[in-house]
Amino acid sequence: MTTNQLKIKPLFSEEEIRERVTALAKQISGDMQDPNNLTAICVLNGAFIFAADLIRAINPGGFAVDFIRASSYLGEHSTGTVCVSCDLKQDIRGRDILLIEDILDTGHTLSALIRHFQDCGARTVKTAVLLDKPSRRVADITADYRCFEIPDDFVVGYGLDYNEQFRGLPYIGIVQTKTEQKNGVID
Repeated sequence: MTTNQLKIKPLFSEEEIRERVTALAKQISGDMQDPNNLTAICVLNGAFIFAADLIRAINPGGFAVDFIRASSYLGEHSTGTVCVSCDLKQDIRGRDILLIEDILDTGHTLSALIRHFQDCGARTVKTAVLLDKPSRRVADITADYRCFEIPDDFVVGYGLDYNEQFRGLPYIGIVQTKTEQKNGVID
């Protein structure tokens, strides 16, 4: 499928995202016991916009930030095997971790990363996800913090992509193919 065959139906507006990220940041800030011991870790590439907005809303300079690249996806489908292609730069032994991910669906990636951080000596690991798709959950995991629950649709925007396209959309939308548009699968 090529990008010119796609139509994006808005699901969450820029304003809805901003309001929910702000509320989530307030909740996380209220739960933090020691902000100076916190390391926020963003899962690249999809979570980078969400992580930037969330981190600024929590506390613009009070804790460490790092990045990790991990995925269990090939195209639109999870392989069930998590590949870490770029690991952390910082030592997280004894640190409280806020793992920031774009979407929690099967749970393979978050579960593997939590184990990885625990093996690296993290004191605690909490998860914050932009989108939660529980209908696809395979692993026994629930996000500690989430912005939105979504149905089993393929979504893009606000950092999420389709073949590296649409990450820069300021909203989150459902991807429709021409066949779906023609058959009225998604209005």
